[in-house]
Amino acid sequence: MGRMRIAAGLEYCGTRYLGWQKQDQGPTIQDCVEEALSVIADHEVTVYCAGRTDAGVHAVRQVVHFDTTARREPHNWMFGANVNLPHDVSVVWAQPVAEKFHARYSAIGRRYRYLILNRKARPGVLPHLATWECRELDAPRMAAAGAALLGRHDFSAYRAVECQARSPEREVRRLGVRRLGEYVVIDVEADAFLHHMVRNIAGVLMEIGMGRQPADWAKTVLESRRRTAGGVTAPPDGLYLMGVDYPPEFAIPDAGAAQWPPGPAVEGTA
Repeated sequence: MGRMRIAAGLEYCGTRYLGWQKQDQGPTIQDCVEEALSVIADHEVTVYCAGRTDAGVHAVRQVVHFDTTARREPHNWMFGANVNLPHDVSVVWAQPVAEKFHARYSAIGRRYRYLILNRKARPGVLPHLATWECRELDAPRMAAAGAALLGRHDFSAYRAVECQARSPEREVRRLGVRRLGEYVVIDVEADAFLHHMVRNIAGVLMEIGMGRQPADWAKTVLESRRRTAGGVTAPPDGLYLMGVDYPPEFAIPDAGAAQWPPGPAVEGTA
C-alpha cells in the first residue's frame, strides 16, 4: 500500500515535559505523540514539527506531519490519537497533504505569545501557564521599546549561546505589547525564530517595563550582537506557540484567531 503524508495540529501544556524533541532524560511531546499515532497507524510513526518548543513551553497551535501507509479518515487520526495521548496533549485537527509539505521547512511564518501575570500576589490557579512578575510593568513603554526590533536584523544578542541556527538573521514582522487586566501580553511574529529568541526578547522588555533599563536598551542590545549584552532569559512558563503560517497551496487550517488566555482578543502592534 502506498505511503501518504498527514498533517496535524496539536495543542499542549509543556509543564511536565522536557520539550518537543525526543531525549533519554525524560518525557517529551514528540515521544507521546509518536506513540499515540503509531497505535492508530499500526506501524512506527516519526513526527516532524514546525517548531521545537523547549522544556516547559506550551503550544496552542503546533503543526506536525508524518508519513503512513495506513488509510484512516482525518477524524479517526484525531480521535484515535487523543484516546492514546495524555490529558495535557491534544490533536485538534488532521488532514492529508501533498508529499512536498514539510511542517518545518514549508512554514513561512510563526507566532509566539508571552504571557505575564503582573500583580503583587503570586498565582494560585494555573501557576505554570504564565510568568509571574510582582513589580509593575509599563506596557506602553515595553511596546515602544519593542518597535526597535521590527524588521530584518542580526539577532545574535537575542539567541541562546547553544543556538545551532546557521544564520542569526530573522525578520520580526510584528511585535505587540498589551495589558489585559492583570496580564501583560507580548505577541511576536517572525519568519522564523532562534533558540530562546522570544524569551530573551521578553526578558529585555520586562527590564525596560520595570524601569530598570532605559527605553532604548532593546535597540542597544540588538546592535551589540552579543548575548552577554542582554538581560536574563525569561522563564518558559509564559511562552506559547500560537500559530504557524504556510503558503495557501497547502490549505493548512489558519491558526491566526487562536487566543490565550481566553477572553477579549489581544491585538495591535507596537
